[in-house]
Amino acid sequence: MVAVGSRGAGRAEAFGAEFAAPRRHGSYEALAADPDVDIVYVASPHPAHLAHTLLFLGAGKHVLCEKPLALNAAQAGEMAAAATAAGRFLMEAVWSRFTPGYRVMRDLVGGGEIGDVLLVEAEFGFRAPFDPAHRLFDPALGGGSVLDIGIYPVQFAHLLLGAPDGVTAGGVVGATGVDEHVVAVLRYDAGALAVATSSLRADLPGTARITGTRGSLEFPTSMWAPEVLSVRTPAAPVRIGGAADGPAPQRRIETPLTGIGLHYQVRHVHDRLRAGHLDSDVMPPAESVRVATTLDRIRAVLGVRYPGEAPIPAP
Repeated sequence: MVAVGSRGAGRAEAFGAEFAAPRRHGSYEALAADPDVDIVYVASPHPAHLAHTLLFLGAGKHVLCEKPLALNAAQAGEMAAAATAAGRFLMEAVWSRFTPGYRVMRDLVGGGEIGDVLLVEAEFGFRAPFDPAHRLFDPALGGGSVLDIGIYPVQFAHLLLGAPDGVTAGGVVGATGVDEHVVAVLRYDAGALAVATSSLRADLPGTARITGTRGSLEFPTSMWAPEVLSVRTPAAPVRIGGAADGPAPQRRIETPLTGIGLHYQVRHVHDRLRAGHLDSDVMPPAESVRVATTLDRIRAVLGVRYPGEAPIPAP
């Protein structure tokens, strides 16, 4: 890290001192103008991602932007187009996809370990004290469970099944007009389903399960950064009318993180840039637009819109 930028000099100085950043800029424009900065990690509030990403791309910087990439798919598409026009790297920081657990999961599923995927289930939720001014509950700050944490189970479904053909959802919209508890069902014409749950009202275990024609794979906890996964693959199908021999044997696989796990995505960005690529092969901008479209469709069912946002087409 060579520099940090913030809305004010005091905040930049304090953060820079804590993390030993050589240069501390009191505005984002000053950071964008720093000639020694090659890539910027945008970690500002959700509604600022569009403006800040466009600022840095326009200044010739590569950008790793905190999730969600944008408030909606239209903004995400604008950011993706700007990166292409500028000839610069852009990636949404969906860090889960770069953890060891996700890499092992992709290898197992892609290798046919559990057969064809029929059902994907994932959840992320915690009890957040209600505060209408807090970013989680303020629509002006992109509040709601879907955009903030629902992206984790939704991107998980996308990773395994792609963009859904149909979306239905139910849940609770709170006093400030944002979604506080949501269960979304993503439907696929080939027959698969995905269930994505997000909540600001309930502590959820954070599990994820993939059920296939030959077995299942589960993250028993922390599906956003799993360190353990279990695989069940029955030795043979149970005959209709026949007695089962008991539960399928379970294989436990350890996938420990080093640190808190955020550095895996940073290494990926560096590796892609050093190899001459201007996008990720794990989380490219086009995938971010697809995920944002699904989040839009979920919010459309619930009737959740942010200030100044154009109407979202019904799913």
